[in-house]
Amino acid sequence: MTETNPTTAATEQKPKKESLQPKKESSQPKKESLLANLLINIVIPTLILTKLSGDNWLGTKWAIVVALAFPLLYGLHDLYRSGKVNFFSALGTISVLLTGGISLLKLDAEYIAIKEAAIPGLLGIATVASLYTRWPLVKTFLYNDMVLDTAKIARVLAGNGNQGAFERTLQHASWMIAGSFFLSSTLNYILAKLMLQSPPGTEAFNIELGKMTMVSYGVIFVPTAIILLLALFFLLYRIVKLTGLKLEEIMAQQ
Repeated sequence: MTETNPTTAATEQKPKKESLQPKKESSQPKKESLLANLLINIVIPTLILTKLSGDNWLGTKWAIVVALAFPLLYGLHDLYRSGKVNFFSALGTISVLLTGGISLLKLDAEYIAIKEAAIPGLLGIATVASLYTRWPLVKTFLYNDMVLDTAKIARVLAGNGNQGAFERTLQHASWMIAGSFFLSSTLNYILAKLMLQSPPGTEAFNIELGKMTMVSYGVIFVPTAIILLLALFFLLYRIVKLTGLKLEEIMAQQ
């Protein structure tokens, strides 16, 4: 009978134990880079439109094509990477295509102003309309499993009979979200009317379009983001009050 060396046996078993351990890194989804998002969607298109629209560079038409290709390709890359259609990425892609189409066809700048106002305006209307369906959009924007432990919240609300009060809370939060979209719609239209003064198809129009792209993220994004944050804080405050749970107990476990 052959004797087994305990040290050798332990050494042989060790790699097997390590191979059974799950690799956490492979299961982690890659996070989107905020810097890359800002560069590709704002900074690079703005620089191309404002600096390369002259006849000595790309010219007015090609400057628009190249500038808008960056956010368009970035949206398509996001679709390929995630393997599913992201509603907001799709909306951004449509917006880019409309801007490019209107500019290349040399339509009146009024159409761009209408387009800029229409997209957030439609989102606001959709948010309000979704309250009368089984899938309110507030659950997509704020009340979802990525942010909150919705299963625990629903269980506690059912136990203490506060489901009706919580539904009213979701309605109030929905109106706040819709209000942020309507504000964005109004500011988009005003900004486009103020900044797009030159005829489409000219170098001056491209420069104005580039500047509008850059300015809009400060003028429009900041107040809209503030309203959305207020809606989130309101929702968290009401959930804590209606469930009796602490804030850390209702947050989704990452």
